[in-house]
Amino acid sequence: MSKVNAYAAMEATTPLESFQVERRELLPSDVLIDILYCGVCHTDLHTARNEWHSTTYPCVPGHEIVGRVAKVGKDVKSLKPQDVVAVGCLVDSCRNCPSCKENLEQYCDKAVLTYNSLDPRTKKITYGGYSTQIVVDEKFVLHVPKAFKESDLAKVAPLLCAGITTYSPLKHWKVGNESRVGVVGLGGLGHMAIKIAHAMGAYVVLYTTSPGKVEDAKRLGADEVVLSKNDDEMQKHAETLDFLINTVAVSHNLDPYLTQLKRDGVMCLVGAPEHPHPSPSVSGLIFKRRSLAGSLIGGIKETQEMLDFCAAHGITSDIEIIPIQKINEAYERLLKSDVKYRFVIDIASLAQK
Repeated sequence: MSKVNAYAAMEATTPLESFQVERRELLPSDVLIDILYCGVCHTDLHTARNEWHSTTYPCVPGHEIVGRVAKVGKDVKSLKPQDVVAVGCLVDSCRNCPSCKENLEQYCDKAVLTYNSLDPRTKKITYGGYSTQIVVDEKFVLHVPKAFKESDLAKVAPLLCAGITTYSPLKHWKVGNESRVGVVGLGGLGHMAIKIAHAMGAYVVLYTTSPGKVEDAKRLGADEVVLSKNDDEMQKHAETLDFLINTVAVSHNLDPYLTQLKRDGVMCLVGAPEHPHPSPSVSGLIFKRRSLAGSLIGGIKETQEMLDFCAAHGITSDIEIIPIQKINEAYERLLKSDVKYRFVIDIASLAQK
């Protein structure tokens, strides 16, 4: 075991603070990674504050990790020291269930999350990317494509959650050149959904409650912007969408968005609110054979595919870099949607007092 510097939530009601975590000694298939950058996901805040009532303390959040390989175990073949790599929301799974065999490890009942999850090897809780180093099995380490420059790496970090969370459902529901796609919410997930759907060739419509986001949405790749509190605009776009990805992570009425779907259209939820959404009207589903669905990140193979896709299309996240010492301030700003569009921690700041 080796101790490394980190930041942790010690309980739900206190600010994150400096902490030291133990990383396991390298097993033959393990990779030791020096973390360069870690994105700040809304899940980090939910978990640190125990809003989902499942947090084990101390909790070190962070599952949008980009770093450089420091050392590899003796059986590791695909990676070597100094390779630029990434780690997302998963660090292990059972590898034998139907989901694992179909490269859908995120749906494995024994999936091991990057933080706040039981590591079956050490029998201890996993600690995430708000730390200087992490040890991960080779199978769960992603290659950062060389097309991304060194100056891009901080902007790549949010792809490991925000990127794959939006890429996976867009791909699963076969979004392409003939698709009309709606995106609800312009935040960390929403801005990635716009970029990726646009790169897939879709006609993209953003739904927002904020008039001030119209110009930015079009800069990101939206073809139209609908102010969802405006009944006339909503009516104008009724029954025009093939697919709608709802990224909002607070409880809200789903019915107005279901009306935007054509017959056989799908609304996919990817935001996880603290409290459940009100139940949608059944008539809004059955009279147009619409579907309400959900999607969870992506498997390791698909996450690598997403990174390659983003590299090929020049897609990164719009970010604000912060030192770790400002993480508590960042959480408060995140609650107010006061970031365009993802905070990313410069992990070098962990060396500072």
